[in-house]
Amino acid sequence: MQVTLDNPPSAPQPANAYYSQVARVELPGGGALLYLSGQVADGADLATQSRGVFETIDALLKAHGATLADIINIRTYLTDIGRLHEYGAVRREFLTGTAPTSMTFEAARLFKPDALVEVEVVAAVSPRPAGSPAGSPAESPAGDSRPAT
Repeated sequence: MQVTLDNPPSAPQPANAYYSQVARVELPGGGALLYLSGQVADGADLATQSRGVFETIDALLKAHGATLADIINIRTYLTDIGRLHEYGAVRREFLTGTAPTSMTFEAARLFKPDALVEVEVVAAVSPRPAGSPAGSPAESPAGDSRPAT
């Protein structure tokens, strides 16, 4: 099994150098699982922050040949669970297909003082179709690759 840790240059960069935004786990027989770090975004209100979070997640997934439709699990942390309906309205704008497995938690504080929401996801990437040109989006990107231990 091959694991690649990545901060794609085509997506917003992490808040600091102490973590990677994507862990790509190559699966036997093709395909991959993408584990995205928790994402936060700037904004004056929950809806604006939520949109920014999903835009960042979309960019990270696209950098690895995936889309929002490939998300199979989502974990959301809200600083006020009473505002779940506001977050949910934005989430439905971005996740329009079959709903992934999901957990939502209330957290007193997030690592960024003004953050109202943080979202992490897991996505499943299909194998590259036979005959696809090398370098197609589903091919493993450059990054810190190492065998899983």
